[in-house]
Amino acid sequence: MEYARAVVIPAANEIVLREVGLTPAGDNDVTVETCFTSISAGTERMLLAGQMPHPMLQFPVIPGYETVGRIIATGSNVPREMLHTMVYVGGARCYDGVNPAWGGQSSHLHADYTRVVTLDGMEASHGVLLALAATALHGVDIAGDISGKRVLVLGQGPVGQIAARIALARGAEVVAVDRVASRLALASASQIVDVSTQTLAEQKITPCEVIIEASGSMAALTSTIGTLTNNGRVVLLGYYDEIHLPYMPLFLKQAQLLISKEWAPHDLQRCRDMIIQGTLDVAPLLTHTLPISDLQTAYQVAFSNLDCLKLLLTW
Repeated sequence: MEYARAVVIPAANEIVLREVGLTPAGDNDVTVETCFTSISAGTERMLLAGQMPHPMLQFPVIPGYETVGRIIATGSNVPREMLHTMVYVGGARCYDGVNPAWGGQSSHLHADYTRVVTLDGMEASHGVLLALAATALHGVDIAGDISGKRVLVLGQGPVGQIAARIALARGAEVVAVDRVASRLALASASQIVDVSTQTLAEQKITPCEVIIEASGSMAALTSTIGTLTNNGRVVLLGYYDEIHLPYMPLFLKQAQLLISKEWAPHDLQRCRDMIIQGTLDVAPLLTHTLPISDLQTAYQVAFSNLDCLKLLLTW
């Protein structure tokens, strides 16, 4: 049996780096040697706390869906030209006795070659942001035609940062909202609003046709509903245990509540192409870098340091 080093959550609030067995690769699989991963602070925090509302939550688990590595072996059905290429992998299910959720935090993994995204033409480390970029892209897509409209992006974590950049490129008047100064300093928007000391209502923000909620906080979203125009749209782009919103203000505005899933087919490739073409700049979002040997520190920084947008783990 082949083995790999992987980040394993054996039980709630425990995380270790340990050896795991790999199931045999199939004819359609590529074997990837990992160079970079990142920590998805939202979903991995919930997973580590044992609170992920998902059937994948069965300990022990291997987290992660932000893996970049080099293909070192190919199955018989895989195009030979893929060998040695750098690719993004959104997780894997190739482990013996360990549940993947989503299985990307591993030194080596097998994945179907049709599910990896080649990274030729771009800085490979930027590929760890493809999943969040595709999530943001999908959220902006379901908001509809936003050209010329005021779009409030609530939360300037990595998903909110990317959503704001994409909305701005589509001709929207973007209002970026957060309470963390370092995140607002990196934001790309028409208007940047700090709500650390004053609420949106106190700052008398001009009403917006669209609110893109990327903070993951129902309380934060509740505080922004007053800025929505009549017949406006609210896109839920975070990840939540439950939805708790006051009904009356949404009712009075006849608001549309839209729930965005992770991404649609080809969104990963669309984001890769936008990064290569220079229409989407994600480089500033990789704010911290640590080796996988500093696993405990890395998760502490990713979860607790508000100045950390995305932490790059080097393998």
